Amino acid sequence: MVYKRKKYHRGDTHLKKRWRTKRRTKDLDEIDEDLNDKNVEKLLNQEVDLDRPGAGRYYCIHCARYFINDTAINDHFTTKVHKRRLKALELEPYSIEESERAADTSSKAKLAKMDA
Repeated sequence: MVYKRKKYHRGDTHLKKRWRTKRRTKDLDEIDEDLNDKNVEKLLNQEVDLDRPGAGRYYCIHCARYFINDTAINDHFTTKVHKRRLKALELEPYSIEESERAADTSSKAKLAKMDA
């Protein structure tokens, strides 16, 4: 017996983009900058902001997220999401200089192929 593959979600590309950007947080290179000593001090001792969860007092620097209370942030520290983020932050962030070097070498290779 052969099963037919259903293609119901072929035209939902506009929805997928909204799903990806709905809860967008900081990228790893931005978080790496926040992990500097002076930035950490500022982020951990923020003034009270009633528009943020927990009035902005409970903040996870590694995940760039605010939490409602102390128990919520302590529970977050034991989750897989937080541990994966810590593992990802161990690597050196991709810098602009690296990307320019990579683009430069690839453009030289393309020019060499065109000349040949």
